Amino acid sequence: MIVCCGEALVDVLDGDDARSVPGGGPMNAAIAAARLGAPSAFVGRVSTDASGEHIWNHLKSNGVDLRGCERGPEPTARAIISLAAGPSFRFEGENTADTALEAADLAALGVGPHILHGGTLGMFRGRTAEVLASLAERHDGLVSLDPNVRPAIIGDRGRWDHFHQRWLSVTDLYRSSDEDLEWIWPRRAADDCAAELLAGRVATVIVTRGRHGVTVYTAEGKLDMSAPPVEVVDTVGAGDSFVGSVLVSLWNLLRADRTAFASLELRKWQAIAERAAAAAAITCTRPGAAPPYAQELDPDA
Repeated sequence: MIVCCGEALVDVLDGDDARSVPGGGPMNAAIAAARLGAPSAFVGRVSTDASGEHIWNHLKSNGVDLRGCERGPEPTARAIISLAAGPSFRFEGENTADTALEAADLAALGVGPHILHGGTLGMFRGRTAEVLASLAERHDGLVSLDPNVRPAIIGDRGRWDHFHQRWLSVTDLYRSSDEDLEWIWPRRAADDCAAELLAGRVATVIVTRGRHGVTVYTAEGKLDMSAPPVEVVDTVGAGDSFVGSVLVSLWNLLRADRTAFASLELRKWQAIAERAAAAAAITCTRPGAAPPYAQELDPDA
């Protein structure tokens, strides 16, 4: 199945209609994959507090497999998101459940190999960072990474770089926004960053640029696509929906076969990326991280 590992938290959408909704990049990607029809699991530590119960029920109601999850008494992290002039984040997350994952064993999810996806906060925060990096390093299926950088939350750049490099050493698919690349490799062109990644373990790099489109890089070359026009309510969770859709397309094409992924022709990425961009666009039309369902992408199916 598609296994998304990392943090689950609550997004507090700040504004005239303030409200709390389940969030966290890997959790959103797991929800997106499940809604789009693939077997999806979430691996992380979820609080037993009221917000944690809300998250847990949200995952269950969307059909996400939780057999690889832990529960704990630590509080739920909160991301305060201001939607004025584009989303900005303020974080409340000291000693929270998402940082305290004790172990990660995919045996409970059945026979693999699985697609493993990680990134965002779970990649570098607390005990969870070591547990998930070790999981990725011993994983025998396809590995996907979305760094989904949150600069305001990264207090120790060296620690972030350390875990980013550990994930990169085993990553097959690397998705990044143009803003992420600028923070990770300042003043370098996306083409240059992608070439460096492809010279290592990574087989495919996807760079998203919001309304300016998407570029896919492989050893064959690169493919540029425009983004569908849409009336944006907010962009929260759009990148996670994009990633979830890509993972579902790959699951349908090749399951978790790393060799098949490495040899996937560039031309086949056109449909994969266009579908993922459509999923992200739908997410942008509604508040919060609300990925689309399969029937929204394929109304005639």
